[in-house]
Amino acid sequence: MERVRAFKDSSQPLPMALLLMAALAVHLPLLLMQLPLRSYDTNFHIFFASHYLHHWFDPWNPKWFGGFSQATYPPLPHQWIAVLSHVMGLNLAYMAVQLAGILLLCVGSYRFALLWVSPRAASFAALASVLLGSESFLVYNAGQIGTTCAAPLYLLALPYLYEWLRLGGFRPFLKATVLFAAAACVHHLTLLFGSMLFALPVFALAIMDRKNEEGKETSVSAVILRGVAITVIVGVIVGAALLPFWIGLIRYPVTQTPIPHASRASFILSPFWGINYFLVPYGALILALPFIVIRGAMTTRLRPLMLGFWLCFLFGLGGTTPVGVWLLGRAFQVLTMERFSYWATLLALPILGALVSDMVERFRLRAAVPLTILALVSFGSAIGWIVLRPTDTMEFSTQPMADWLNRGGHDKYRYIALGIGNKLSELAMETNASSVDGEWYSDRRLPELMQYGGGSLNNSRYFGQNGMNALEAILHHAYRYGLKWVFVRDPYFDPLLEFAGWRQVDEVDNGAITIWAKDGIPPATPLNQSLMPPRWEGILWGTLPFGTSIAALLLLFIPDRRLRRSAVDEESPSQTDTETVLFGRIA
Repeated sequence: MERVRAFKDSSQPLPMALLLMAALAVHLPLLLMQLPLRSYDTNFHIFFASHYLHHWFDPWNPKWFGGFSQATYPPLPHQWIAVLSHVMGLNLAYMAVQLAGILLLCVGSYRFALLWVSPRAASFAALASVLLGSESFLVYNAGQIGTTCAAPLYLLALPYLYEWLRLGGFRPFLKATVLFAAAACVHHLTLLFGSMLFALPVFALAIMDRKNEEGKETSVSAVILRGVAITVIVGVIVGAALLPFWIGLIRYPVTQTPIPHASRASFILSPFWGINYFLVPYGALILALPFIVIRGAMTTRLRPLMLGFWLCFLFGLGGTTPVGVWLLGRAFQVLTMERFSYWATLLALPILGALVSDMVERFRLRAAVPLTILALVSFGSAIGWIVLRPTDTMEFSTQPMADWLNRGGHDKYRYIALGIGNKLSELAMETNASSVDGEWYSDRRLPELMQYGGGSLNNSRYFGQNGMNALEAILHHAYRYGLKWVFVRDPYFDPLLEFAGWRQVDEVDNGAITIWAKDGIPPATPLNQSLMPPRWEGILWGTLPFGTSIAALLLLFIPDRRLRRSAVDEESPSQTDTETVLFGRIA
């Protein structure tokens, strides 16, 4: 009876402790199983972290492309993985950082939704974030830890931005600034694109809610000036914290031929990619899209949020509509569009929470049960999709290749590996040798790789003629790069190597991997020396970005004053108490 009465009290939000326990119950077992290791980019991020583990203040990494700078990717998630790896190893450290992002998303979704809807609806939005298909897709399929850790920090910062714009005050200004800076040090694309798509609706909301707690109305000009002030201050801090990143971007902009990506395809003409990049990330949320658009358009308070959602939604459709090409220009050919679908679902959560709250209040268990089933189906579909279409089907160890390279002076020469899937980063971590190949395309400077529009040489056959042309060009210029060894796990490449004058010299893994060589190749010499960051940049890179995260953690000990809103405050008479418990103590 007590449980029934508690369920019927529709004015109370779900306790934050319960929401976090739900996130742990859902995601912790999957992370302990290390399911993300089979995703596209997880090994790439662990590779970056392994470099910081041994060379914290030196972003120059000689193992790919003849040498490249890791300062072209914000370091914060990789640095935290490196720090935690001292205790639990690189793989589990990656899982721990990813789990922290999932838990922060639950808290951030609640805080962000509380700006727009009642506490009860906000708690349902936070619960929905736990089972969100787009979150599961990025964590377990795409492996985009930068995106999934940066977005929660922005969501945590936005309520402080809202309070600063409306009421001023040092504490909200400080917390918003530090959290924005930390989020920028996690992921650059979320900074350049996602932050504005989230911040502009909050800015519009602050103008709508100009009346303060004393009933006095803040002028529009004051809100604008505060917005400009915090933008400038955050810009200066982010500019300093990521200074090596900006220097590298200005000196060496990305000018290579764009690499095709399926998220930019037309989902109508390519239904398979429509399933992968639309049905799986949105899941049962597709059923709520009409409600989100209609309620968002009809409710004045929700219109800025709905417009932000709608823009992200259209971008996330890739080439299905021309909107992305029109508004993003060349950036459309560089970005991957699944991150916009992820941001769209986050922007939709407050309105979705309101829908769930209304249905549960009206229909009780008759609504709660099917809604729970739909949420589980969304989450289960994202996980099941990995089983039906795994990104990595290769069960083999790269250690035999690494052992071969590390003995007999073989590591004096460069190598490439063909047909080993997403284990390219794993091999690079295990060997002392360097390669002309790699998986971080934004900072490769070898002309053979930049001009053809293919991805890694390892997967060159899947990029059609462009990929094979790049491979042929690299093989032709092997003498220039000290490229003597080619590991082959896919016989598809054998005729090309024979035609180009290479010969098989050895094999490992019981003959599953053959090793090819070319005579007359000199030992590898350093490449791309002009791109190497000076020592002072390495010191900045090893201190300021990580320092922003330490500052954000210290802010947990500074108490908040309760954020006051004008349009939703009256919906729950118990809001003051619940915010003090669930909202006021969370930085």
